[in-house]
Amino acid sequence: MGKILLENLDFEKHHGLGNDYIIINNLKWNIPDDKKADLAIKLCKHHFSVGADGVLFVCHPKLTEVRMKMFNPDGSQAEMCGNGVRCFAKYIYENDIYAKEEIEIETHKGIVVAKLKVVKNEVETVTIDMGPPVLECESIPVNLESLVNRCVNESIVVLDKIFNFTAVSMGNPHAVIFTRNVINDENLKKYGVVIESNKIFPKKTNVEFVNVLSKEEAVLRVFERGVGVTNSCGTGSCAAVVAGTILGLFSENIPVTVHNDGGDLKITYNGKTVFMEGPTVKVFKGVIDRIEF
Repeated sequence: MGKILLENLDFEKHHGLGNDYIIINNLKWNIPDDKKADLAIKLCKHHFSVGADGVLFVCHPKLTEVRMKMFNPDGSQAEMCGNGVRCFAKYIYENDIYAKEEIEIETHKGIVVAKLKVVKNEVETVTIDMGPPVLECESIPVNLESLVNRCVNESIVVLDKIFNFTAVSMGNPHAVIFTRNVINDENLKKYGVVIESNKIFPKKTNVEFVNVLSKEEAVLRVFERGVGVTNSCGTGSCAAVVAGTILGLFSENIPVTVHNDGGDLKITYNGKTVFMEGPTVKVFKGVIDRIEF
């Protein structure tokens, strides 16, 4: 397909804890699937365009009320995004696309349920039933020479260090590393980029460095697959609590406050499924006069 020209393309910019997204109502614009990546690459460029951590498209569902498709700044499609799906839920409620306080949303991962806290017709927080974590290596996926079924506290050599990581998928893959101290910016970038594309992760991976403060509190810093360092990660926060529970650092059914750079999420893992609660903010509405991609 050749290039597409759109005029007066309307969108909204939202963020969840500083993880920011451009949201486009594709029920209106009908942008073809094979052009969504090109548009995301163009729109996400900071300084040259709107700038964002990703683009969310409101799409026709197959099984539920509405479908979310997300594309990263590098054009790759994300299976799931915790901060993004909260922003998406706020958008579809406040734009009367599906104005219910409990919404089933289709994602590339599968169906998630969003429960909205609405105050004066505005969505303040969203709780997402993220579903069960995936722990089997083959399904995450992660390829280990030891051929274990689950990747728990396995070692990985990264440049000049050896880290122990636990692999969890929340619809997208995560390598969770627990540290004694909060990792600084330099090391987050230095080690994150190498781990993300390590050969044992055939679909690459998100990388979380987690400093546990107590049974109910932790600090998380993230290097996101296809994005880089971001202010927060919803699925990464969920993966961190799951991994920490497996390792005995957290307890089932006890909410854990996860401090991301951009703010806090409350994550509860009951041993079967994961619940994520956090805020979402509409930053602005905009119209792009003319864009070709």
